[in-house]
Amino acid sequence: MLYAAVAVIGVTLDLITKVMAVAWLNPADPVHLLGGLLRLQLVRNPGAAFSLGENFTPVFAVLSAAVLVGVVLFGVRRIGHTGWAVAFGLVSAGVAGNLIDRLFRAPGPLHGHVVDFLQLPYWPIFNVADMCITAAAILIIVLSVIKNIGLDGKRLAPTPRTRRDPPAERTPNEPGPASTD
Repeated sequence: MLYAAVAVIGVTLDLITKVMAVAWLNPADPVHLLGGLLRLQLVRNPGAAFSLGENFTPVFAVLSAAVLVGVVLFGVRRIGHTGWAVAFGLVSAGVAGNLIDRLFRAPGPLHGHVVDFLQLPYWPIFNVADMCITAAAILIIVLSVIKNIGLDGKRLAPTPRTRRDPPAERTPNEPGPASTD
């Protein structure tokens, strides 16, 4: 239930903010907030971050749909930890939010441009869906790498480290590689 709540809230916030951005922002006249820390700049992005892959919009749409189906069918039923429920909810919200744009916005199905409108200094323009994906990635790293918690909520056993012995010292009379000195 937590997964579903996070996903629905995330997609809803993404859609509402995109509708507001399209209605209120002029692409030629960005709005500067917080002393220039945040800029509201409306762009329609056919690609990924930094507008990379602009000619691959249908590929991004199909991959997004596959990720969403994979998370729902294979990941969600294995969740046994609150943090993983939130992480999967956030990734689902982000992927779904941008997928909705690719399916239903101009220029047409599978070719739709994603609405981006938030910009921080030295950062590409993004949206709420992108924020959800980024937060999910950070949470997944914390859960899996730092906390070592599996999807089921159990702490994973650390893998044994291999001990590396220092290389044996050679005496000057032992045969070995020729010196180039």
